[in-house]
Amino acid sequence: MRKHNENNERVKRAYFNYLKEAQRYGEASVDAAAAAISRFEQHTRHRDFKTFHHQQAIAFKRHLADQTNGRGDGKLSKSTIRSTLAALKKFFEWLAREPGFRSRLTISDADYFNPSDRDSRIALAQRPRPIPTLEQVIHVLSQMPSATTVQQRDRALIAFIALTACRDGAAATLKLKHIDVSAGRVFQDAREVNTKNGKTITTYFFPVGDLPLKIFTHWISDLRTVHLWGPDDPLFPATEMGVGEQGLFQPTGLKRRHWQNAGPIRRIFKTSFQNAGLSYFHPHSFRHMLARRGQELCQTPEQFKAWSQNLGHENVLTTFTSYGKIEEYRQGELIKALSAATDNDDNIGDLLSKLAAATKRRSS
Repeated sequence: MRKHNENNERVKRAYFNYLKEAQRYGEASVDAAAAAISRFEQHTRHRDFKTFHHQQAIAFKRHLADQTNGRGDGKLSKSTIRSTLAALKKFFEWLAREPGFRSRLTISDADYFNPSDRDSRIALAQRPRPIPTLEQVIHVLSQMPSATTVQQRDRALIAFIALTACRDGAAATLKLKHIDVSAGRVFQDAREVNTKNGKTITTYFFPVGDLPLKIFTHWISDLRTVHLWGPDDPLFPATEMGVGEQGLFQPTGLKRRHWQNAGPIRRIFKTSFQNAGLSYFHPHSFRHMLARRGQELCQTPEQFKAWSQNLGHENVLTTFTSYGKIEEYRQGELIKALSAATDNDDNIGDLLSKLAAATKRRSS
């Protein structure tokens, strides 16, 4: 069976370079596009892209619908299918504009990769996310051991992400100089920190109670005075492994270097929550937790804008739409509270008038 097509390989190299240099895609996004194209090529048995016909796209969509997921316990999710088809549509749109393909392909050919409206709605539907409560996070911190340096680092890591909503990839690359404890601030300098989309972010510690702040400030003090860490040393160093008394490899301390990726951070979260008798909450869920806390604490638009900026969002609507979904239990509480106020006709009339005015402004 044919395993590659030389002509296709040259075209793909040009396309991946276009995504990286012209479209400014990151490595992960380019890899996702490559995976989608490879899956399509396997289905067509590596037929030359110049022989593309829209019937291939239709057949491929049916093929994806029958495929099982990587766990082997069900079909591919609608979101996976949608993202795969979207990557292929973008590729063939680009291909239709390239020399040597313009007479063979049209932009409309790529439209055959569109999923059905129903499948798109299913793929894009927002579903409840597991989000920890602040009380659960405090419980985990209070249960975590701190006898060894590695344990102290792990505890400080969870406290820090609770204080700052820092993404795990950024936390893995932060240096001691990026922290200003006296100002209660972390400066995520994109020149040195692996921030999302290369954004430079200044975050002040969120109000999440005394315990996280106490744990983290104690860690900073130890790094500077006990371990003699300098400004360019990692905030959360990698683990030093060595042979223990029983002849087995085990953590023996800290290396003076960063983790290579965020994998160890996720493992620390998973172990810590499970040891505390709770379900695993990944680091990103802390961002949702803090967005929810902002809804509870902020009393003015200016306060919520500051809270949104502290999360690293340039637009406050990002906080509302991506992180600000009201949980179902809270949705029920609010609706019941409104139902209890229906006896006051004046208030209901005033509310309807405001809603009508707001709707008119949006449509004008």
